[in-house]
Parts: sequence; C-alpha cells; structure tokens
Amino acid sequence: MKVVISLLLLLLSSFSHSAEQAEQIFNQLAPSLYQIRLIDKASGEKSSIGSGFQITADGLIATNYHVVSGFARYPHKYQLEYLDNQGNKAELTLESVDIINDLALVKRATTTKMPYFTIAQKPPIKGEEIYSLGNPHDLGMIVVPGTYNGLKIESFSDRIHFTGAVNPGMSGGPVVNAQAEVVGINVATSGNQIGFLVPHQKLVDLFTSYQQSPPQSIEKQMHEQLLANQQALISAILAEPWQQKPLGNAVIPDFNVPFIRCWGESNADRSDALVLLVVTSCALEEDTYIDNSFSTDVVEMEFRYMKSKKLNALKFYNIYQQQLYRVGPDNQAGKDDVTEFQCHHDLVTNSAKNTDSKAIFCTRAYKKFPQLYDVLYLSASVDKNDQALISHFTLAGVTQASAAAFTKQFMEAVSWK
Repeated sequence: MKVVISLLLLLLSSFSHSAEQAEQIFNQLAPSLYQIRLIDKASGEKSSIGSGFQITADGLIATNYHVVSGFARYPHKYQLEYLDNQGNKAELTLESVDIINDLALVKRATTTKMPYFTIAQKPPIKGEEIYSLGNPHDLGMIVVPGTYNGLKIESFSDRIHFTGAVNPGMSGGPVVNAQAEVVGINVATSGNQIGFLVPHQKLVDLFTSYQQSPPQSIEKQMHEQLLANQQALISAILAEPWQQKPLGNAVIPDFNVPFIRCWGESNADRSDALVLLVVTSCALEEDTYIDNSFSTDVVEMEFRYMKSKKLNALKFYNIYQQQLYRVGPDNQAGKDDVTEFQCHHDLVTNSAKNTDSKAIFCTRAYKKFPQLYDVLYLSASVDKNDQALISHFTLAGVTQASAAAFTKQFMEAVSWK
C-alpha cells in the first residue's frame, strides 16, 4: 500500500511540475505567438486559421504551408493577417515556402526589435517531454505537454512522432523543449494523442535559404521543389532491384523501401464465391498538399488476382471486366490544375514472354508546373481463360523520365509463375 501511495505521489508531483513548467513556457513565449488568418477579400471574413511563431527580431514568422496555401495559390482572392496575444491584427506578406515539408515564412511590419523564438541546436532525445503551442479551434493560444518519440519510420519526408494532442488550428505552431527552444513545428494529427511534427532542421534549412536568396516567385519556388522531390522519391523506390512475391498463381513486385506499405485482402473464406479474388494494395502513405483540391507526389499500386471456381470463360470475363472499372487516379486535381488524360492502348508481353496483357498508359499535364504529369497505368492479362491478373499504378507529379523508368520496372516485375 505504501508503494502504491508513493507512486501516486510521484506521479502527481511530476504532473504538477509539468503543468507549472508548461505555464512558465507559455507566459514567456506568448508575445511571439500568433494566430495566422486567411481572409477572403470579398467577404472580409476568415476562411481558415492556423498558428505561427516569430523567429527573427524584425518580424519573420514561421508557420505551415497549408495554413497559407490559399494565398500562395490565389493571392487575388485572399490576404494574410496575424492576430497577436494582445488582440492586435495586421496584414502579412508571404516570403518563402517549403511545400514538401509543409513550411512557410511570412512577415509582419515592425518598427522596433521584437522578442522571438530560439531554434534548438540539436533534436530532443527519445522520451523527452516537449511542449506544443498553438490555437486549437479558434479558442485562443494554449500549450500541450507531450513526448518526443523520434522520427516516423514509414515516412519519406521526415516527421516527428509526438505523443500529444495536435488539434485543428494548432498547425504551424512551435513545439519547444524545456529550455523553450523550438524542436519541431505542428503539422498533423492521427487522433488518440498521436501527432506529427516537422523537425526543426527543416525550418533552419528554409530560413538559411531565404537569407541567402529570397525567392522572386513563390510559384516558381514550389515548382522547383516539386521537381526535385519527385526525382528523389522515384530514385529511392527504383534504387534497388525489386524482389518478387506470389499473388495466387501470379508474381508481383515486393518493394524494399520502408515508406511504401502494402496491405492485403481476399474472399478466400467465402465458400459461395464464384470467383476467388485476392488483392494487394501498396502505397506511399503521404502526399504533398498544394491546396484543398490538389495533391501530388502520390505513389499507389494495386494488384488483383482472380480465379474462376465454377464459371465458364464468358461469365468469368464479365466479372473480370467489372473489376477493371474500379481503377482510377489516386490524387485530387481539378480542371484548373491539370489537363484531360491522354491515353495509349497496346498489347504487351513481358520480357520473360510468359504474360500477355492489354495495357493502358494515361498521362495528364500540370498546367502551372511544367514538366510534371500524373500517370495512370492499367494492365489486364488476356492469356488465361479461368484466371486473370489486373495490375495498376498511379504516379502523381512526375517527369516523363521518372514515369518511364518506373513503368519499365513495374511491367517487368509482374508475370505468371
């Protein structure tokens, strides 16, 4: 009993200390915290809100790109403004972005030097308590204690796994250590006290680049970042030869990169099923946000193996054809963002000469980001009467060279046993 009471007292003492430290940090940093507002010019009302924090004495403020994306894409429709801890508000200018890491730099006008956040020199240690600050649900600035759990392993772009509540409105707010130094930036949540942060080094890189050479055009800066990222992403996926694994009587690729994750399902437990269906889906579990209706840097693949149990070839073909209608691009894009798909149809045989398929290769171009395309590929086997294999992939925001290299490796990795 004494042991239990001692443990409870220790926990209460720890909680009290944490709460007290969180309050001290908030009071110390509040003058450098802001609500970032996207204002619809026509109505004069807020369209969205986020958080931001000052990083220089002359008014430079860090936030998330997605907080300011409306202005970055449509500056004629929106304007940016801040609200400080005293209730003052004024317009902001957009200075620089890192669309891949979801960061942006905005600036307020100042007449005197102002307090600002210090960026940490090194990351926290795993298990260290850190503090997330922001403006959830437009309720005012708060501080949320949590735990640093290192980088998310399954992510191509570095993200910190944070045990703590990152709520809507806190996006772009700072996360600090016990010394009130920034170690991350709020970016996303998966609920249940699971949050994700952009590492502070990404902000350091953006700030350093801005100091050396401020961008002349935000759209051009975004374009250059998208081009570089797709090259790095596709190169990483193709860097090692793909292994192969069985799917029914077929063989499909087995990807050896941690950021591509695969899931499977089947109807093998259904004794009444006329057709056995086995599905494997693999995807990059993140994308690059451009705006509410446009996302890119998608890599998604799906493989569907079908085998007839009781059907003749004609009835099996009808069910097979229905499965083909399920395929479509896996990213959002509107008519102002991309052209219509242009498609090429062909009959193909793989290099092992053991798989004949009808293939469809479709592309659509990005209107404002030259050299970038969405690619949709679909292959349906035509050389078996009682079984079939459908292979599909979507690549979003890739160059012609990246698309060609990926398509070649994909086609060679799919065959019958």
